[in-house]
Amino acid sequence: MKIVANFDFNGGKEKVSTHYKNELAEIASVIAAIDAMAFKTKVSKEKTMPGRMLFSPSKINKEFKRLLAPMGWKNHKVLCDYVYGEMLSGYEPMKHSSSKPFRDMDFVKSGTKLGVEIQFGKYSFMVYNVCAKMTIFSNLGLIDAGIEVVPVKHFADEMSTGVSYFEQFAWDLTKRGVSNIDIPVLILGIDA
Repeated sequence: MKIVANFDFNGGKEKVSTHYKNELAEIASVIAAIDAMAFKTKVSKEKTMPGRMLFSPSKINKEFKRLLAPMGWKNHKVLCDYVYGEMLSGYEPMKHSSSKPFRDMDFVKSGTKLGVEIQFGKYSFMVYNVCAKMTIFSNLGLIDAGIEVVPVKHFADEMSTGVSYFEQFAWDLTKRGVSNIDIPVLILGIDA
């Protein structure tokens, strides 16, 4: 795969290229090392493209994990405690199953404050990653900048219907503007 576009959100390009130059180089080397064609293994069952071979986002994500782990990049989970606000009469808060609710960042490298998200999902997940999750992880003191890796339209068109893409995401962030709580994020658009 290759990086074919980037978008600077709230000074993310400068922050990442200045303070996380080595980490950015690692991310770029992993993107370049992934042969996307090896992951064009999903047979579409969708009405609009039955039988068509598509890229498998879950398998590409696993390949990112496999290649980044030896470099010290790890998933980072934060457990959530949902006891906020006033419970009104008659409402009992949900009881959690054996697994506690959490939020996680795809990758944080030990010894750094750089968070990385790989997103081949719906538009709402891209926006959530940059405008909510990265802010939460920053407020917790875990990151101070982020990288979001997303497909460009050409690549997303070869995945299941509904996968969002770089061009739409960058346009929306531009029109949204930057809030005083947003952290610097470099968005990388990748293609097969």
